[in-house]
Amino acid sequence: MSEERPLVGTEFATPFGPVAVVVSPEDGVLRASSLSSLSHLVGTLPSALARRGVEPGESPAIARAIAAWLAGDGSALAAVPAQQDGGSFMQRVWEAMRAIPSGQVMTYGELAAAAGNPRAARAVGLACSTNALAPFVPCHRVVAATGMGNYGFGIETKARMLRLEGARIGRTAG
Repeated sequence: MSEERPLVGTEFATPFGPVAVVVSPEDGVLRASSLSSLSHLVGTLPSALARRGVEPGESPAIARAIAAWLAGDGSALAAVPAQQDGGSFMQRVWEAMRAIPSGQVMTYGELAAAAGNPRAARAVGLACSTNALAPFVPCHRVVAATGMGNYGFGIETKARMLRLEGARIGRTAG
């Protein structure tokens, strides 16, 4: 493998606290993100990414997407090129998650069906809990059939993000 440049890390202030991102400079692809500080995110990187190191830097395309999201254009997050490791079903779940329109939610079961396996609602829960690209892969838009469900960054943060996007809490798509 040829020598790779360090990844670029940036932290953005949002009403939900910091959003940290790590981008590969050679292609501008988002490799990791979190509703946390950049130092916390760097400490959680998978070894393949951590080996490259992370240098602070600018991510103008991501800055524009976050600004647009906070101004009401939830589709801006899905426009950011993003990639994370996972098996084929997880990839389908994350792709289907990115297709959930801003302002709408899907249940775990609905998302399982959209990803090609309607009986895999628990696996969808795993895909949400291991999602390394929040909020760009919007696991906050996935809810339980009985209500909000869980969220790794806190249920109140999930509710606030959904309200920002215009979703009515408790309403599901489809």
